[in-house]
Formats: sequence, structure tokens, C-alpha cells
Amino acid sequence: MIRIAARTLRHHMSGFIVSFVALFLGAVIVIGSGGLLETGIHNAAPPHRLAAAPIVVTGDQRYKYTQKDLVFPERLRIDAELTDKIVKVPGVAAAVQDMSFPAALVKGGKVTGHGWSSARLSPYQLTDGTAPTKDGQIVLGKAFADRTGLTTGERIQLLVHGTQKGYQVSGLATGPDDGGDDESDVFLADAEAARVADRVGTTDNIGVFPASGANTQEVASAIRAVLDGSPVTVLTGDNRGRAEDPDVVADGSDLIPLAAAFGGLSAMVTVFVVAGTLGLSIQQRQREMALLRTIGSTPGQLRRLILGETLFLAVVATGLATIPGPRFGRWLLDAFADAGVVPGSIAYRAGSVPVIVGVGTALLTAIGSAYIAAQAAARTRPIEALAEATLQRRWFSAFRLIVGLLCMAGGAALAWGTAGSAGPDAAGVATPAAMVWAAAFGLLGPVVVRAMVAVLRRPVGMVSGLAGQLAAHNARARTARLASAVMPVMLASGLAVGLIYMQTTQSEGAERAFDENLRADAVVTSASGGLPLDLVDTVRRQPGVAAASAQIPTTGYIEPDEPMRPGEGEGAGPQPTELSMQGVTPQGLDRTTAYHASSGSLTALSGDSVALPATYAKDRELGDLVPMRLGDGTQVKLKLVATVEGRRGYETALVPASVLVGHTDGALVPQIMVTASAGTDRARLMASLAKLAALQPGLRVSDTDALKAAQAEADDTQAWMAYLVLGVVVGYATLSLINTQVLATTERRKEFMLQRLIGATRRQVLQMMAVEASLVALAGIVLGLLVAGATLVPLSMSVLGTALPGGSPWILVVVLAAAAALTLTTTLLAAGAVLRGRPGDMAGIKD
Repeated sequence: MIRIAARTLRHHMSGFIVSFVALFLGAVIVIGSGGLLETGIHNAAPPHRLAAAPIVVTGDQRYKYTQKDLVFPERLRIDAELTDKIVKVPGVAAAVQDMSFPAALVKGGKVTGHGWSSARLSPYQLTDGTAPTKDGQIVLGKAFADRTGLTTGERIQLLVHGTQKGYQVSGLATGPDDGGDDESDVFLADAEAARVADRVGTTDNIGVFPASGANTQEVASAIRAVLDGSPVTVLTGDNRGRAEDPDVVADGSDLIPLAAAFGGLSAMVTVFVVAGTLGLSIQQRQREMALLRTIGSTPGQLRRLILGETLFLAVVATGLATIPGPRFGRWLLDAFADAGVVPGSIAYRAGSVPVIVGVGTALLTAIGSAYIAAQAAARTRPIEALAEATLQRRWFSAFRLIVGLLCMAGGAALAWGTAGSAGPDAAGVATPAAMVWAAAFGLLGPVVVRAMVAVLRRPVGMVSGLAGQLAAHNARARTARLASAVMPVMLASGLAVGLIYMQTTQSEGAERAFDENLRADAVVTSASGGLPLDLVDTVRRQPGVAAASAQIPTTGYIEPDEPMRPGEGEGAGPQPTELSMQGVTPQGLDRTTAYHASSGSLTALSGDSVALPATYAKDRELGDLVPMRLGDGTQVKLKLVATVEGRRGYETALVPASVLVGHTDGALVPQIMVTASAGTDRARLMASLAKLAALQPGLRVSDTDALKAAQAEADDTQAWMAYLVLGVVVGYATLSLINTQVLATTERRKEFMLQRLIGATRRQVLQMMAVEASLVALAGIVLGLLVAGATLVPLSMSVLGTALPGGSPWILVVVLAAAAALTLTTTLLAAGAVLRGRPGDMAGIKD
């Protein structure tokens, strides 16, 4: 029977080619997604700037002893005195402090500053001049100097930590990161670097060099023992990159749910596409199966025949997919990194597990689909076989109905969860909901298709005449075949509409929250990365200024009343409440933003105080001390002086800027919001503020359109990621749509031949196929809209408070028109190819 299976492959090439393509591409996508998932689990970040140090000691960014993993968003700096302890550890030859701070050259743009000792960690080496040994000296990267035309001995102006100071270029150096990028490293004398960056007594990292012959891992273990109890972590190998970029710890883990969602969605589409193409291919061989049953083939032999064909095809397709699969995963990681979704320092790390999972998924899907189709053929008794092949009797099963209804219940539960989620989190529930709804309507598709055909048969016949009536009869007689053709149309249209509008709705929700809170007319920023806090009062005193307030965005945590103790073990304690936090100056806050107190007063925001969103302060009274952690892990107790309202999911706690400013990476005010006084237009206001540049070097003044553009750019990053996922998944479903329509059409060669022999013209056959294609497109679009609607309505209710999603209605028009046009075009092109030549040639009759 296996030999027969191998021989039958060449007689049904069109069906097997379609199935082969579906299996191959599905396996490639799942293998690539699995590789992305494993990469997120490893979260490896090979070092670059710290590559010369085999061991790196840095602050521990993890929020310890909580139920779920949390990572502090601001860098935790460590005590510089730890360097002396590390040097005394046996096996340590040297320990070097590393510190980085944002800066800018007045003529040259943004740079990153370090102490000269940090150059040993890259390593950077002097190619010209001398090292900076005293105040007022600076070393530049050689490629940066060549690009800007700077040479040794020149004087430059450096903006750092809100001040400007002149430096003499004492030398030029080259290193692994000095490749001529827009931003470069510069080096000052160690003491001056700590002083100008306001980091005296602290450092970012400590690079450790083991003694000659010492074992790196043993030395690292000894350092951990000496530093036990300090808020630090000791890194070796690829993990050292986490010290260079703490975002690897904070954002690298985001790759896991991202890859899981992408892989799960891709796997679901793969299951439906492969099952649909294989099922359709086998359905179209009903007459062959019937003949085998009538000549004495047993049910087991028929099953082995079908499974043998499918297994041979699946092994070849998935085996070939193992070659491009990992490359596809690496391409996905690079694409996500380029878009800023994940840190660019994360390295692709995937072994054999993603390949095994991808191949296994494709094989199980293929064999499962073939087994179900084979069971239907094998259950038919020989005497009924030919009749079964001619007239489809079993078009639906009880098992399919039960599973479809269960998926409907699951989709309803997820829809309820989506509607109940906060706006920014709703998409995380809506994405699996779309998958479950697609499965439900896919399983129940034959019921819907049969009902639609029953409703549309008469109108179609009246509008399109005899060709339409014949198409309607074909659809009614072969519901299962029609449903198989409808499935990829549903997937392509439903997922395209659902995923696109999911992103546009999320973007509109974020934009509304941003716009509703914006009351300022201008914003003051700095080229050096931030402004001193006392500049807010200076700005407020300028002519034409009615109000000015600092804004320092970060993330904070409300600690549980009974925090977990270290001895209780990881994952056993209560979970802190994470929330957005804004450092502000209360004077002018009501004029520059839309924040208003629902209880208490925002003018009381001074000292160690906080204004919590009302939803986070339900069990607290004004005057209570709220235990909190700031973005760098610092524990504080802040007095509750007010509560504020906010759009659901976008609530923000307000804290005096003086409390937050020292606990952010920049330790400065990123922006000052300014509102013009009555009678002062925006141009005059900005001109007045621009005069402050003489007092504050690097100061920049812009209107609030710049803030909106920055917000839009952040939204575009998330949108790009969503559209990448959309392009891969929907592109695969669209390719399946094309393949399925071609297969469903070309396998009807004998039917078309018979119609031509009894007098039907080529045009009449094409008219019939146009009507059938229209029915397929209509049914697929209706099911796709049901999938999209069931997903988007609860999402829109959560994010926008309305049932209508955000985004242009033209998106819907374009997607549906494209789905219909694609279905109609591929069907007619395939039918036209089949109908080439004379009927006698098609029947094998020669003149």
C-alpha cells in the first residue's frame, strides 16, 4: 500500500503541490517563531563596550521576592566602594569602574561620556595624543573626530548635566564601538567625569580582570560570596551585555510573550491552512477512493494509503523547512530590534527545540488532517462508495459541532475578558480571542455556508440566470468542498481586519489619552539630555509665561502592606502594583496639564508626597503614608495628598519632581511644559523662551506638535511590529487562499469537460465559476467579519468606550475588496487555464 501511495503522488500533482507549499511555509514560520521564543528565554546579550572584562558587577535590576517577575526601569547604580572589596578577592587582578552619562558637543551632536578608566574595558586604545589625566582634557573616538573635523589640541564645548564647559582634545582613540555611528564615546579624567555627571561615590558597573591562570567562574563565585547582601549581580559570558544595556533585563523578556503570540497565531493559521488544503485535496479524490472500496480495499488499507501519501509529503516539506526556518527567526529578531521593540543587543540563540517543535507541529497537523479525511472515506461501505463520491452526504460531524461550540464559548469568555481589561492591556487578551473565534467559525463554517447558500440560491439565480442557478446547486450539493475553499478567505480577511483595526484602535486610545492631558503651548528641552530642576522657576518668570511645570516620566510601584521577606523564597510573596509615575512641580500644573484632583489638592505636592489615581487609592485615606518604590528600586513612604482621575489604563501617579529627579537615569528634568499668558501668541512665547539659551546652553524650545510627533513615533514602533506580524500571518493565509482556489478549480477538469461536451460554452462555464467564486468570497468575508467583529467590539469598548474601532473605514473597504478580487481572479484564471483547448481534446478524442 505504501508503494501505491508513492506512485499516486505523480497523478495528483496539483493537490500535492498546494499541500506541500502550505506545509513548507507553515513549518518555516513556526520554526522561526520557536527560535524567537527560545531567544527570549535565553535573553543573551553578548558584551561590546565591556567585552574585555571577563566578569562584570552591576546593579541588580530585578524586583526581588515577588509573585511575578518585575524589573526596575531606571538603572540601579552601585556603591563605588565595592571596587575595593572586589580587588581583595583572591584571584582578582584588577577591578575597573565604569560610568556612562549622556552629553553633547556644541558642534558635533550627542555623545556618551565615560571616565578614562572605562576605556580599558572595551578596550579603546590611543592612536594620537595622550590620555585625559587632569580636568579640562577629553579624548574623542577617532572616527567621530574624523567625521566632525576635530583634531588633537582643539578646544570644544561639552554640554553635560545641564552645564557647558570647555575642553581641550588631548587624544584620539579607537575601539570596537567607534565605527563612525552618529553617537560616539568620549572620555574625561575619572574624577572629573564623576563630578560633572553628579556620580561621585557611585558607578554603573565594575569590570573585573581575573589573575593569570585563575578560573573565571570560580572568581565570579567568590565575588558573589563577598558581595552577598548588596543589591548587585555578577555577570559572566553573554550575560555581561546586560550591564551595558539594562533594557535587556527589562525589555528582553518581552520577546517571550511576543514570540508566543506570533508563534501561536502562526501555528493556528498553519493548522487551518494545512487541514483545509489536505482535506480539499482528499475530498476531490472521492471517486478514486470509492473505486478502491468497491474492488475490495479494506478501510485500513485506505487509511494507510492516505496517511502514507501525506506522511511522505510532510516529511519532505518539513525537512526542507528546517533550512530557512532558523534564518527566518533571525530575520524576525533583527526586524523587531530595528523597530525598537526589543533591545538590539539581544543575540539570536536557538537550538534544536524550535526545529523539533516546528517540524512536529507540521507533521501532526498533516497526519491529523489526513487521518480525519481518511476516516470519512474508510467508513463508507463499498455499496455506497460510488454514490458517496457523486453526492456528498456526510457534510458535517457531531464532533466538529461540539468542538466548534466549545470554541464559541471560549471566544465569548475571552471577549468578556477583553472588555474588562484596561485599555493598554486589552490587545493582549484580544489576540488569542481572534484565534479562538477563527477556530470556532472555521469549525462551524459548513453550517454557515449551507445556510448562506440556502438564503442566496434564489436571489443568485434570479440575478445571474442559468449559470448562477448551476453554481448555487453545486454549492448546495458540495458544502464541504465549498467550506474548504471558504476557510482561507475567512482567515485572510478576518485576521487582516482584526489585526489592523486592533492596532489602530490601540493607537487612537493612546493618542486620546495624550491629547486629553496636554494643555501647554510650548515645551522646553535640552540637547544635553535634560535640564536642572531650578530652571522651572526661571522659565516661569519669563515674559508671556502664565505657567510652567516640570515633567519627569518614569514607572513606580505601590508596595504591599506586608512585603515579602527574603527568607520566604522567590515567587512566594505578594505582588506590587506597577503604575506610571510623573514627577511634576505643582505650580502651574493645572494650567499645563489636564490633571485635576478628585479629592485633596495638587498644590500640596511638596516634600515626600503623592497624588494617586483614584482607582489605586480606594482603600486609603488622605494623609496615609503609601509605601512605594521608585524606578531605581529606592524604597520611600509618600504621604497621600490627593487623588486624580484618568482614562482607564492610562492612569498616572503624580510625585514632586524633587523626589524623582535623583532616581532616574539622567537625574535631570527631561522637559518643562509652558503655557502662554493671555494675549501672548505661541510665536512670541517661543521667542521669549529662546532667550534663555544664553543662560542655559543647549536649551531647545518647540511647540507641542513636537511632543505629539514623538508620541506618534512611539505608536508607529508598535504599529510596525503589529504590521510585521500581520504581513507574515495574513500573507501566509493569502497565499493559501490563492493555492486553495487554484486547487479547487483545476481539479474540476472532468466536470468542465462534461459541461463543454453537452453544449456549454467556455464563457458560460466561466460565468458559473464567477458566481461560485463570488459565493466563496461572500461566505469567507462574512465569516471573517464575524471573527473580526467578535474580537474588535470588546477591544473598542475597553480602549475607546465605543463599539466602533478606531481607524479609517477605508481599511475595511480595501481589505474586503482585496479578498473578493483575489478569490475571483484566481478562480477565473485557474478555470480559464483548464478550459483551454477543445472539448474533444479534454476528453482525449482526436480528429
